[in-house]
Amino acid sequence: MPLEDFGGGHPDPNLTYAHDLVDLLFGDQAPDFGAASDGDGDRNMILGRHFFVTPSDSLAVLAANHRHVPTYRDGLAGIARSMPTSQAADRVAQGLGIDLYETPTGWKFFGNLLDAGRVTLCGEESFGTGSNHIREKDGLWAVLFWLNVLAARRQSVAEVVQSHWQTYGRHFYARHDYEGVVSDRAESLMAGLRQKLGALRGQRFGAEEVAYADDFAYTDPVDGSCSDRQGIRIGLASGSRLVFRLSGTGTQGATVRLYLEAYEPDTQRHGLAAATVLAPLVAIAEEVAQVRHFTEMEKPTVIT
Repeated sequence: MPLEDFGGGHPDPNLTYAHDLVDLLFGDQAPDFGAASDGDGDRNMILGRHFFVTPSDSLAVLAANHRHVPTYRDGLAGIARSMPTSQAADRVAQGLGIDLYETPTGWKFFGNLLDAGRVTLCGEESFGTGSNHIREKDGLWAVLFWLNVLAARRQSVAEVVQSHWQTYGRHFYARHDYEGVVSDRAESLMAGLRQKLGALRGQRFGAEEVAYADDFAYTDPVDGSCSDRQGIRIGLASGSRLVFRLSGTGTQGATVRLYLEAYEPDTQRHGLAAATVLAPLVAIAEEVAQVRHFTEMEKPTVIT
């Protein structure tokens, strides 16, 4: 029976807030498939038996398997993802020979592309996925899309995703949220990063070299509007990335978001724990941004 207060829990479908479902899917008697949505059904989280699908991977896998769903058998016009979302979908778009759009966070940017017929699928790392059937994210549609893929391929969730990694490589991914940071300190962290952007290019951190460092700006290809200061991107020559964004600066403090993405083409390393693979990027983030100093926190409040 639906509960008006969402059972006293947080409505966002992620590993932290949907822990009961996560425990079930990673338990001894785990079912083959699990999914969570939120109060209005627009977000989605996909799980297999002892397997979690990141939203970034979900978008990429659905795009790569679009022909298993009748609506999309004629192909995709393009794919759009928000800037902090991993680049997994980029590799699918390249393989399909279609356009990939990297937009700021915010569904309105997808809406313009959908209305103009430039993209068919779109998604963001915060568990939102959608298509041109509606000008909004649709969590229930995403779950049904996944069920279509599983039925057509006759494979488990893990097998579908692992097969995808074998073709395109794996994008290890995590988002670290530092919530309730004093606004002035959060602003100082971002300002300090902006001052370092020029000097970061070409700098080496162990085996990694910075290929680019910028403050993401977007010019909408449909209406020509410009959006600047959308987040700091630090791209490494290996294909890995760090992204820093500031979310909210109200009376309750700000949230500093650190996005970590490590690209791994070697199939022998695809089974490693994400935390292990991403640890060197966490160290680079600390060296570059002094996250612990500015947030006054030893660890993130939420990891997704």
